[in-house]
This record gives sequence, C-alpha cells and structure tokens, in this order.
Amino acid sequence: MLPMNRFFSRMILYVSLVIICIVMVFPFLWMFSSSLKTNDEIWAIPPILWPAEPLWSNFIDAWHSAPFSLYLFNSVFVATAVVVIQLINSSMMAYALSHMKFALARPLMGLIIVSYMLPVSATYLTGYVILAKLGLLDSYSGLILSNTITIFGVFLLRQAFLQIPKEVAEAAKIDGAGHWKILWKIMIPLSSSTLIVMSLLSFIGQYNNYLWPMLITKNPNLYLVSAGLRSFFVEGGAYGMKWPLIMAASTFTIVPLLVLFVVAQKWIIKGVNNAQTVNK
Repeated sequence: MLPMNRFFSRMILYVSLVIICIVMVFPFLWMFSSSLKTNDEIWAIPPILWPAEPLWSNFIDAWHSAPFSLYLFNSVFVATAVVVIQLINSSMMAYALSHMKFALARPLMGLIIVSYMLPVSATYLTGYVILAKLGLLDSYSGLILSNTITIFGVFLLRQAFLQIPKEVAEAAKIDGAGHWKILWKIMIPLSSSTLIVMSLLSFIGQYNNYLWPMLITKNPNLYLVSAGLRSFFVEGGAYGMKWPLIMAASTFTIVPLLVLFVVAQKWIIKGVNNAQTVNK
C-alpha cells in the first residue's frame, strides 16, 4: 500500500496528465468530427460534438476537389529529401565542432549561435536572389537546396556528441579508426534518439512550411500541403462556405505526420535506451 501523500500526489499527476492530453487532442477530434458534419451542423448552437449521420463521403469529395495526392507527394518528397541532407551535413559539422581541434572552432560555434538568433524572414531576400541567379526558382531543387542547412540541427547534434564519453572516440582512434568511421560507426548510432528527434522536428517543419515555398514557387504543381490547403480554401473551399470539405482535407493531410509518429516511437525509445547504456 502506498502512503496517502504519495497516493494523492500520483492521483494529481495522473489527473493533470489526462486533462493535458484532452486539451491537446480535442482540436484534432473536433476537426475530424467536423469533417463528417454538414455545414449547418458545424455552425449549430449549441455546438454538436458528433453528427447525427456521419458523412464519410466528405473525404472523397474533398480528395477529388483538388489535387491533394500531388500536394501530399510534394510535401513528403521535399521534406524527406531535406531531412536526409540535413542529417548528413549537420552530423559532419557537429562532429567537427565537438571532436576535432582546429583554430576557428570557437569563433565558428559563436557564429552559428548568433545565426540561430536571426529571424528566418531576414534571410528570405538574399535566399531568393541567390536561387534566382542559380535558376532554381519554381523547382524541386530550389525547395530542397534552400533548406538543407539547419543551425538548430548542428547545435542539437553537437550537444548530443558532447554527451558521449571522449574515451569512446579515443579508443576507436587507437584501434586505427579515422574521423569518418568514428562519426558514422560510433557517434551516430549512440546519438540515435537525438537524430530521430531532429528528423521529426525537421520533417514536420518542412511538411508544414508555407511562406518560403510560396515565395519561390508559382507553379501549382509544386505546391506543398499548406499552400494546397490555402488554394482549396480560396477556390475549392469557396472562401469557407464548404467547411466540411475543408475539415476533411485538413484531416487527411495530417495522416503522414501521425504515421510518422507511430512508426518512430519505438525508435525513440530504443535510442533513449542506447544513450542510457552508454552513460552507464
């Protein structure tokens, strides 16, 4: 039997967690339920949580009202390519800053931190000019190459690499391993949890990216999900007159993110266990 004070503290903790979960999940549940309603049921007073007759056909109507398959492909393809390139270059930069000695290491790290403080919008003009001179506007190459450097990723991976005991890298050097082998055979496997978290954050950011892709692309065939939803809201959604279809479109566009979380969950736990093993 638990003491009463511990029992009540746990009860308060569990109740708080349940309330937080409900607050976090409710917007998604409301979006899903609204996608099955009629327009009148959405605006009904008092609000209706679940429709009298769910209209599952709203998903089919929304899917055929705009090229959402193309929007989803664009977002998944661009986000995946960006994440892969970011993982490679961020890992190499983070390893150089954490386990290699060179004269400009500290000034370079300071520059990276200062760059992270700059608002993203401050780079839009120069980025647009560079892409225009390279002929990469209105192309998949422009969408991908303009997002392949992440200051946050470099900083995050550097901190993760610093948590790995230096004796591990030194032992590998004694065995004849070079920097490249130490990075890919030791540092990255032992920092898998951080890499997965970075990948998730980067993928979500790129998948939902709106302003920058809209600035450098004018071709509707290159629209990402966010731009596609806005276009559907303005045209197919008739400026909000077809809210059930808008809610249905919003629902199936977040499915890739939900699948990603479900698939990556076990790898996050595995990475945490690996990190605990190293610390022991």
